This record gives sequence, structure tokens and C-alpha cells, in this order.
Amino acid sequence: MPRLHLGTWAESTVNWLTHHFSWLFDAISSVVNHMYNGVEWVLGGPSPLLMAGILALVAFWLRGVLAGVLSFAGFALIDSIAQWDQAMQSLSLVVVSAAVAVVLAVPLGIWAARSRSASMLVRPVLDVMQTLPAFVYLIPAIIFFSLGTVPAVIATIVFAMPVGVRMTELGIRQVDAELVEAADAFGTSPLKTLLRVQLPLALPTVMAGVNQVIMLALSMVVIGGMVGAAGLGATVFGAISQVNIGLGFEGGVAVVILAIYLDRVTGALGDQVSPLGRRALARMRASAHGLSFAHYRPRPVVGLSAVVTLALVACGTGVFSGSPSSPTASGGPGHGQAVHIGDFDWDESVASANLWQQVLSDRGYKATVNTYDPGAAYTGLASGSLDYVTDTWLPTTHAAYIKQYGKNFTDLGSWYGHTSLEIAVPSYVKDVHSMADLKGRAGEFGGRIVGIEPGAGEMKLLQSKVLPGYGLDKEYQLVASSTAGMLAELKRDYAAEKPVAVVLWSPHWAYSTYQLTKLTDPKGLWGASDSIHTEANRSSAARLPHVTSWMRKFHMTEAQLGSLEAAIQAAGQGHVTQGVKAWLAKNPGVENAMAPVVAGSGSGPGSGKN
Repeated sequence: MPRLHLGTWAESTVNWLTHHFSWLFDAISSVVNHMYNGVEWVLGGPSPLLMAGILALVAFWLRGVLAGVLSFAGFALIDSIAQWDQAMQSLSLVVVSAAVAVVLAVPLGIWAARSRSASMLVRPVLDVMQTLPAFVYLIPAIIFFSLGTVPAVIATIVFAMPVGVRMTELGIRQVDAELVEAADAFGTSPLKTLLRVQLPLALPTVMAGVNQVIMLALSMVVIGGMVGAAGLGATVFGAISQVNIGLGFEGGVAVVILAIYLDRVTGALGDQVSPLGRRALARMRASAHGLSFAHYRPRPVVGLSAVVTLALVACGTGVFSGSPSSPTASGGPGHGQAVHIGDFDWDESVASANLWQQVLSDRGYKATVNTYDPGAAYTGLASGSLDYVTDTWLPTTHAAYIKQYGKNFTDLGSWYGHTSLEIAVPSYVKDVHSMADLKGRAGEFGGRIVGIEPGAGEMKLLQSKVLPGYGLDKEYQLVASSTAGMLAELKRDYAAEKPVAVVLWSPHWAYSTYQLTKLTDPKGLWGASDSIHTEANRSSAARLPHVTSWMRKFHMTEAQLGSLEAAIQAAGQGHVTQGVKAWLAKNPGVENAMAPVVAGSGSGPGSGKN
């Protein structure tokens, strides 16, 4: 069969759309951002316990006393594990995504129910939307809408909307045809038949569809965290990339509490708005003689009044005035300018990016660091969502990204040299010193080489060139995971003295922690030694002249980088900033060398002589 270049056609289509309809994507992005910011302002404004009280009152209103008490306890637990802000960000994303999905799904479902040709047209599209892996939606979403909340919202809408369309169509089609014929016989217009007969009777099924839309939207939260969306997704994604069991469990618990709350509340709302549901609730209350208090629910006017009262209390206490921003130095060259730095979950990337974040914050900038897969990071850098990426390995490892996006970058030069890429094995594995020595020994290593992030340039080079060059591509499976996952596998197998082959690079702290053998590359397939560069978005380089100038002159020695990585490791998971601060305290001359300022300029912490 001839090769069909579907991927190339899809890429060309996306490029054409990006070029000709960027104005439309910018408008959509602006609308979605405003919607999200508005909802997040409302949900994240009150103090956690006050907002928990409001949400608990909604549950009490819709489901009764027990639901209200459990809801308050659940949200109090989220606050107690320091996941409140992230939970409200995720809830905001779900609310916006589900609202848009329902607004689009219900009319489409009605149209499909009333027209067989429309149903035949819509059904295959829905099939594709439901069965295509959710990750695939993120690729064009990033290109169209850059990194952040918007691509997560758009991908969530596409993923969650089909079930709403199907349930709406199903509900209307299930309405007794004789009732519709009777309405027609009395001269009722098609619109009034829809509004007064079909929709009221179909409402339980439609509301079940709304419930499923919301639950599917919540299931996309973690995936959204991979493209820079704030919230529990970022927490869970970070925990996965760091193999942080505690943080992952806390983020997972918060997601579960949100899921249960949304499921129960939307299910109860379906009962409240449906005539059949209201009659069933009335019968249940009538039969609950001794449990009347447990089934008590305030009347709508009482419940609404209570919620409004708490909201007014929130406004009256000034909780909607905005949370205080983290203090930044007002003097110096920064003056609160935003600087967005992207990193990968590579140790030198985390170290360098967070080092710059701390130094720039001390110089008056509002610097932020977010972790992405390399492909997403370079896409964001090209679009301007990121200003700098500090861990570009050239001329080999990340050459593919430079070839694809380089016209949008400014290379600020190398800050570290003499790197190498390699496969490493524990030193207790005998007679394996080069890549060629792996031939014929796949059984000892379980037939696999433990890799890192699939988007890493080293992984692409290994799979496309190195393994085939040594005839290992048919013998070994390259297992993509994450840097933290690879290190966890190395730690476990090393403790058991089990043969393991892992993807590594130098410099890396693993070589000082474990006795490892770097497998030599007699054929030179890894290419020349890389150096680590900083890449800037072209417009960012012009917009941030001081930062760009400082980064051009930035250099680190192997001892400095190794000790910085060690300080971050010693600080523990989730305490990167503390590790960086501790390292700067032990290396007092580094900050002024990285970002020199004129004495007396008032550049905040770190200004003057160190």
C-alpha cells in the first residue's frame, strides 16, 4: 500500500488555519480567559472556609442536611492539605468548560433528534470526538491558543461535549410519539411542542447528560495540567513527574472530593428541575416519617437567601478585593515586569530555571517557572507564552526543535559545556562497557531500556539513530517515562543489584550517588558533545533587555551546577525555592555576577555587595 501522509496533511491544515485565522483564535482566547478569570475570581475570592460554607449550603439546599455537612467537611479537608487554591482553579476550569459544552451540546442534540439526516451527519463526528485520545486535542490546541488555561478548556469542551449531544438526542427521541402527535393535533407549533412537551419529559435524560459532561470535564483536569493550566492538574502532573507519592495522593484526594460533590449536586439539580423528579422527591419525603430532619431541604427562597447572605458577608469583609500578591522589589530594573520561564523535569533545567526565578525576583521582576514536556515548552516559547527556556542542548539533542521553531528564537549562548548523552548501567553489571556490549544481552535487562520524557531530544535520537546503529532496536524496547520515573527505577533496581539500563546524561547527580558505568559510543552515533544554551522568544528578548543581557553572560561551572542540584535535592520534594535560596546563601557572589546592578539602585534583596 502506498504511504498516506495523513499527519503531513493535518499539520499543513493546522498551519494554514493558524496563519489565516489567528485573529479568530486570539478572540476566542480572550473570551475564554475572561470567562475563566471571572469564575475563578468568584470561587477563589472568599476565604476557604467561607466558600466551603457557601458550597455546603448549595448541597444542603439540593440534597439535605447530611450532604451539606459532608460537603463542608470535604472542602475543609482540601483546605487543610493546602490544595484550596488549586481546587478552585480546577473547579473554575470545569465550570467554564462544562457550561460552554452544554450550551453547544443541547441545541445540537435537539437538532439531531428532530432530523434524521442531521443525526447521521453528527454521529460520526461525535464518534471521532469521543474515541480520539484526549492528548491529541492538546497538540492543535497549544498551537492555536498557546500554553495555559485556554487550550485546556478547548480540549475539555471537545472531549466532554459528545455525551451531552447524545443524551439530549436520546431523551427527546424517547418521548412518547403519541404525546407529540396529540400536541400536533391540537394545533401546537413545533417550537411549543418542543418546549412544552418534549423537553420537559426529556429533562431527566438531558440532566444526566449534563452530569456526565461535568464529570468528563473534571477527568480532563490532570491532562490540562500538562499544557500549563493551573489547578489540581498541575499538582498531579508535577507529582507524577517527580514520583512524589504524598503530593500526588493529596492532589488525587482533592480531585475525588470535587468529583463527588459535582456528581451529587448536579444529580440533585436534575431531580429539582424535572417534574418527574419533583414528584419522586415529594413521595420520598412523605414516606420518611422518623427521618424527616435528615431529608429536610430548605425551600428555594430560603436556600437562595442563605447563599446570597454568605456572599454578601464575603463582599462586606473585603475578601473579593483580591489576594495580596507576593512581594517583589519595586526598585531596580524589574519594576514588577512578568518573566515566564519554562523548564523540563531535568535536574539542570529545574536548577537553572529556578535559580533565575529567584535572582530575577530579587531584581524586581515577577518571575514564574512552569514545567512542561520539551515539545510543549518550545511551542510555548515560539508563540510567546514563555519568555525563556534555559536548558536547550545544542547542537544535537534539541536540534529538531530549533529547526522547527528557531526562527522565533534568539539564542543567548551557552552557559554550560562538556555535556554528554549516554546509556548507563550499574557497575556491578559485568562486561558491559559500550553500546555494542548490550547486543545479545537483552534477557538480563528485561528486554528494555528505561527512558525519560518521550518529547526529549535524547529519546528521539536514541530511537531513530543510536539503537538502530548498534542493532539494538529489535532487541530492546525503549520505555518512555519521566526523569523522576527513570531515577526511581534505577534506585529500586540498584538496591536489589538487578541489571538495568537507563537513559542518562552528564552532568547528573546520579553519578555521584550510584556507581554507574557510562556506555561508550565507539561509532559516535550520539554526535558531538552538547553545550547547554538559553533560548529566548524574539519579542521577549527585546522587551526584557536587562534579563536578556544578563542571560547572555551567564555561566556555571560543573562544581556550581552539581552543588545547586544537590541543594535542591536536599531541600526535598516541593521545596525547590528553599534549596535555591540555601545555595545562594552559601555562594554569596553568584547573584551579583548573574544580574549585576548599579550600587544604590535599590534593586531589592541581593542588591549591593554580597
